[in-house]
Amino acid sequence: MYEVKESDWKKFRKRVPGWQESYMEKLTEEYIALLQEDKLASEKFWELEDRIFKDKRSVGVAIDMRRSRMITNILSLLDDEVIQMEDLKEFSDELQECINFFINGR
Repeated sequence: MYEVKESDWKKFRKRVPGWQESYMEKLTEEYIALLQEDKLASEKFWELEDRIFKDKRSVGVAIDMRRSRMITNILSLLDDEVIQMEDLKEFSDELQECINFFINGR
């Protein structure tokens, strides 16, 4: 099993805020599109409320920043399409291999 390297942990902590900001920008654009749909105001309101309720639980919005959860968080970020494998290219080969193992082993 992969033991988180200090260098990977530092890079992860540095990158997460930018990843989250980009993800929330994407969500905001989706919310704007939802609000511009030709529906009753009440339908748009409740649909938006449901989306925000779900989205705010995504690691792209709120993340448990513990070193012991880094691999799990990266997998969740990938699953939620907050990041792509390309975003991990600056991390160690060992980390990338570990992530690939979990992705391909699913």
